[in-house]
Amino acid sequence: MSDDRLSRIARGWDEAADGYEQYFVPRFAPWVRAGVDALAGAPDLASSGGLPGPNVVGRLPDGPVLVPCCGTFPELDLLVERFPGREIAGIDLSAGMVRRARERAARLGRDDVEVVQGDANVLDARWSDRCAAVVSVFGLQQLPDPETAIRSWVDALTPGGRMCVVYWPEIAEDDGPFAVVARVIGERSDYSWEDRLLTGLDAVVERDEFVSYPMTHPDAATYFDAANHSGSMRALALARGDEFIAQLRQKYLEQAPEGEWTHHPRARLILLRKPPSRAEEAPPTS
Repeated sequence: MSDDRLSRIARGWDEAADGYEQYFVPRFAPWVRAGVDALAGAPDLASSGGLPGPNVVGRLPDGPVLVPCCGTFPELDLLVERFPGREIAGIDLSAGMVRRARERAARLGRDDVEVVQGDANVLDARWSDRCAAVVSVFGLQQLPDPETAIRSWVDALTPGGRMCVVYWPEIAEDDGPFAVVARVIGERSDYSWEDRLLTGLDAVVERDEFVSYPMTHPDAATYFDAANHSGSMRALALARGDEFIAQLRQKYLEQAPEGEWTHHPRARLILLRKPPSRAEEAPPTS
């Protein structure tokens, strides 16, 4: 990806940050909860005094929880609740998103939460082999090289660590505003990486499934304007200009229903576990 395009994407999310927090964060909340709950399904013994309950099926090792592509950091409140006492860090390319994420962290009054502005596609070496968990919701499909990104995120895990990634696949719905926008744009992104995403990873796939929840918009125009000003279309608007977006909006509204619009998009949820080290796997000798 060229520096110009990367800069435009960052600028688009800078401009979208405030509106994204208001419009999309509440609507994406069920998927965020599903991603965090998937991690929490492996009980955190480090925060429970090391005393597992009767239904414990696994544990997270020591180390921080990392959130690449954190955006405004909607995962944070749930992570603090599920993993008390853990260091938590978010990374995002957009300065506007980082500002919003830091405001969320400040409201919690926690000194063990860090928000870093940086490229989540290839993580800094400081994270290598030290994270107990990685979770990312709706960031992967926006990155220039998702295959490289997911490998970098697996590399950040310490042995025994878990990662949950939730992302919009190439076809998130057959009908609904996502589908109609995709039809009128008519330019399909290259999603060939989806078929190769899990190939050769140093991790065990524990879950790979689609999760769907209802999402409601007041009307078709409200959704389009939110996507344009506060969502993933902002970078497209910066690249193609207001006239292109106006024409796109007209075509979209011609195909969209009137009134309140509820749809059920599906996202792909992948839960991975990095194998424990050989020393941890070996049985005691005495």
